[in-house]
Amino acid sequence: MEHKIDSSVKELTALQRFAVGNDLVCLADFKTSLTDLFKNKVYTAAEMDYCDSFSDSILRYASTWAAKEAVYKAVKQIDPAPLSWKKIEIIRTKASGRPHVVLQPNLKCYQVSLTISHDGDYAWALALIDKIA
Repeated sequence: MEHKIDSSVKELTALQRFAVGNDLVCLADFKTSLTDLFKNKVYTAAEMDYCDSFSDSILRYASTWAAKEAVYKAVKQIDPAPLSWKKIEIIRTKASGRPHVVLQPNLKCYQVSLTISHDGDYAWALALIDKIA
C-alpha cells in the first residue's frame, strides 16, 4: 500500500509546475545563529560581499537567508532531490535593487520571481517558481 502512495505522490509532483515558498526571519534570533561556520555553509562569496558592504549587515544576511529559504521551500515542493544552500544564490545589482535568483545548472529548469521585505525586527521573502522544462 505504501509503495502505491509513494508512486501517486511522485506522479502528482511530476505534473506540478508552480510552487510558492516564503520565510520570515526574526533578526534578534537570527543574530545569535550568524556564526562564521553558518556563513561559510550557507552563503556564496558574492552574497557575503554584498551583506558585508552595509553597516547593518545582519539585516542583509537575514533577508538573504529568508530569500534562500523561500526559494528552497518552493523548489522542494516539486523536486525532492537534495539541495545545498550554495546552489541558490541571491544577487542584487544595486543596494536597493530588485533581488535575482541564480540557480546552479541542474536547477535551470526553474524561473524564480522573488521579493524581499523587512520591517522592524523581521525580514521576509516570498518566492514563486515556474518549472519551464
